[in-house]
Amino acid sequence: MVATESFGKRIFATFASAVLAFLILFVGQTAWAMLLTANLKNSPSALPWSVAAMAIVLWLMWQYLSGRWWPQSTSEKRKHLLRASPVPPKTFAVALLGGFLALVALSGYWIVFFQLVKTPPNRLGDISAYPVLTIVLVTLMSSLVSPIVEEIAFRGYCQQILERHFSPLAAILISSLLFTLAHLNHGLYWSKLTAYFLAGVTFGTIAFFADSILASLPVHIAGDLIFFVLIWPRDSKRTLVANGGADAWFWIHLAQAVMFTLFALLAFRRLAAMCVPELPVGNPAS
Repeated sequence: MVATESFGKRIFATFASAVLAFLILFVGQTAWAMLLTANLKNSPSALPWSVAAMAIVLWLMWQYLSGRWWPQSTSEKRKHLLRASPVPPKTFAVALLGGFLALVALSGYWIVFFQLVKTPPNRLGDISAYPVLTIVLVTLMSSLVSPIVEEIAFRGYCQQILERHFSPLAAILISSLLFTLAHLNHGLYWSKLTAYFLAGVTFGTIAFFADSILASLPVHIAGDLIFFVLIWPRDSKRTLVANGGADAWFWIHLAQAVMFTLFALLAFRRLAAMCVPELPVGNPAS
């Protein structure tokens, strides 16, 4: 069907998948932004009730998008598009291995890119005035909201629609491009957008081969936590190679990026062989 389908149908499918993805993203992220803003503005010293409220919102979104409630006519379709089927333990383990290796590589790329070109750091806001418990809980919830909503939106609904009309590789690349566009609020800088695109490819590859966002979701959560805690807070202090030269840490992070990319590719090669055994891994179609 993919080979004979008209160009117009493919364009419409891409548009429809993008609209659905950004709608899901808008609902989830807007709800968290509104709850957190109201919480920190009106009761900053109290327990962060916004975290509990957002947990309920995420549960409601997951239930509805997995096929619960009205309208029943779309229940099965919503359940299918969520792409949250159980993953065999061995497949899950290899998917996690490949994903975590890719995260180490992506961390290296991010740091190297920031030293190659002047890039404003992501604005995290000053949270030093808030209680430690609030900071910890808000950071944890922030590291859950984006991964859950984005995996549902881009690797669930969006990518599955695309896979019906494009090859798996094209579907992953298009969904990753849309995922990158969703991060334009972080600035129009190739250094950031390249890293987001590579992250999208990583998550999309895992979701495709495991046929479930339950495999890509923990990798995405771990990635957000790593960047929230270890990477983004240090971006403002990174020295450009053009200003201070390439120090030892620059070369260490470059080696980290290259080596762990190779390790991740080997793990994904193994994942592909496990999940699509009828296609030889060396075959371009796989």
